Amino acid sequence: MMRVTFIHADGKGRTEAEAVPGDILLDVAQAHLMPLEGTCEGQMACSTCHVIVAREDFDRLPPASEEEEDMLDLAAGARRTSRLSCQVVLTEALDGLTVHIPGESRNMQGAR
Repeated sequence: MMRVTFIHADGKGRTEAEAVPGDILLDVAQAHLMPLEGTCEGQMACSTCHVIVAREDFDRLPPASEEEEDMLDLAAGARRTSRLSCQVVLTEALDGLTVHIPGESRNMQGAR
């Protein structure tokens, strides 16, 4: 088992989650009731699963694909360490990963 920490959008709450290597970060987040929609079901056609990876953990992730980078350009509040959680496959090297849930998201219909 490995651990992932989700920092809530308000910056105050946090949820510790257990996962196994091979899990998709979006699935782990949704299983722990994090407010990430994943409207496109992992097809990189929206940015409703956007998360902000803790700066100290970001370099442990494999680089985002060009398609993911393009979709992140549409994400509300995107930062340099933003990723689409549907594209992050958890590995043992990511044990202890911390991600922040953004305060807003944007899909093809606009912000919510």
